[in-house]
Amino acid sequence: MMPSKLHAAFNSEMELARSYFSAHDYDLCFRHLERAHILGQRSYIPHVKSHLWMLRVGIQQRNLKEIVGQCVRILGSAGSLIGVVPIGNTGGSNVSAIKPMPIPADLARYFDE
Repeated sequence: MMPSKLHAAFNSEMELARSYFSAHDYDLCFRHLERAHILGQRSYIPHVKSHLWMLRVGIQQRNLKEIVGQCVRILGSAGSLIGVVPIGNTGGSNVSAIKPMPIPADLARYFDE
């Protein structure tokens, strides 16, 4: 279960992503999906949800690398169930699926709870 502030931040990023997706601004949509991924990757359902939406963006953009990468990452999201995730990873196919990354300062505060 996600702490309440972390869950609210995840939902906020997902809502922004959905609004940009609806507006066909896939670059901004993906940016917020990456932020949502950072926030949600330690919890299975939010982790998968962020990857499913990244897959939707890949499909809309006809980006085969993103489509394949997200399919692999959706399967790999099971790592959340056993606590094996690369903390801070943004989740897109433009980065290694196993590379830990720094958490942006404005998001780091949600992990202090």
